Amino acid sequence: MRENDLTISRPQFNQDLGMGRGVYISTYGCQMNVNDSERMYSLLEMANFSVVSTPEQASVIIINACSIREKPVHKVYSEVGTYRKLKEKNPNLKIGVGGCVGQQEKEKLMKTQPMIDFVFGTDNIDTLPTLVAQSFATNERLVDAKFTHKAPYHVETLVRNPGVSTFVNITKGCDNFCTYCIVPFTRGREKSRPISHILMDVHSLVKRGVKEVTLLGQNVNSYKSEDGADFADLLKRVSLETDIERVRYTTPHPKDFNDKLFNVLAEHQNKIGEYAHMPVQSGSTRILEKMHRGYSREEYIEKINRMRELIPNLVLSTDIIVGFPGETEEDFLETMSLVQEIKFETIYAYIFSARPFTKAAEMTDHIDEAVKSERLNRLFDAHEAMAFPLVKKYEGQVLNVLVEKINEQGKAQGRSTQNKIVYFLGSESLVGKTVPVKVTQAFPNTIRGELVQ
Repeated sequence: MRENDLTISRPQFNQDLGMGRGVYISTYGCQMNVNDSERMYSLLEMANFSVVSTPEQASVIIINACSIREKPVHKVYSEVGTYRKLKEKNPNLKIGVGGCVGQQEKEKLMKTQPMIDFVFGTDNIDTLPTLVAQSFATNERLVDAKFTHKAPYHVETLVRNPGVSTFVNITKGCDNFCTYCIVPFTRGREKSRPISHILMDVHSLVKRGVKEVTLLGQNVNSYKSEDGADFADLLKRVSLETDIERVRYTTPHPKDFNDKLFNVLAEHQNKIGEYAHMPVQSGSTRILEKMHRGYSREEYIEKINRMRELIPNLVLSTDIIVGFPGETEEDFLETMSLVQEIKFETIYAYIFSARPFTKAAEMTDHIDEAVKSERLNRLFDAHEAMAFPLVKKYEGQVLNVLVEKINEQGKAQGRSTQNKIVYFLGSESLVGKTVPVKVTQAFPNTIRGELVQ
């Protein structure tokens, strides 16, 4: 692969744009939001803005937030209010909102929040430095939130300090239109990067000391390169053609798992590990149909069983929505029984939150909030009762742990091939190395161990 075979866009900016002004970005949401903020910082630094660690030091404050649930949206409005005193003290302070909230709430934000100077969408990150500079130059309130549906997804991964592990975007947007999900409306139609661009990014990150990459997308395993390569092809080539030590991926969709992908996951466990995240959302086929998920309970279980045939030590996690419109007690009990049957070691469960533009928001059979909360608590209690015995199997085992950092308590912290967070006594010299750790105590969310000398 020759570098001049690739056409990767890196935006070019006049170095006078930022004039050294300080930028602070407040981020909350999914891994995509975290990765987007890193790209924003990188682009702004390229345009001569400087990164600061607190809002009080900043000339520009950007709130980059997810809107997949209602709570983060409310948090944005609340956070804008907390900056009122900073704006009164410094009228030249610029406040902007981006991410999915900026895409979704652009008109409302500009209408109801006079302190906001600019709003930008998820497809407009690469023009952010110019937008901010224009806000300073004109003192006008600006909005840049148009989708570029037909433009190819040709970008370079921009990471300032990648460390041991970092994200690499491979897709953006989503075409599934699950009835509860706002992503197609805030991230646009699904696009995939050329496989050659992704491989070049991984090669570059390895040279910078990165040991693990997480391939990132709203529906990561629906990846399709311009040359026809699919997600299984991508995983295989990253595993075989790069020197990266570990490969992770998020977030996949169960309907896009197939035998070809299962075989690649099994053949390359040395890099991909034996962990899979399989968001089921509900254990009821009736509710899955209402969600437009594209599989039944039985089909989901069949895929899990197939994976376990190929990867006997498979460790699973999942996402679950409780209280979807029309969910009966029987439907909920089917979810509970599925969790027991599959034996997920980790679950991420949430109460259904109606999102604008989605079909579920228009449904008339919504569940009472008290019922949703009671069911969620019941689910967590049931999972906790099974999670502790499930992870006890790790005690006494020796796990291969990629050390990511020394934490504030002076403990080495890293992840095992089962995607477990592991803590043990270790020195700074271990960061970036994969070391054997014997497990002394195992809990559902963390593992404690001792370095094997």
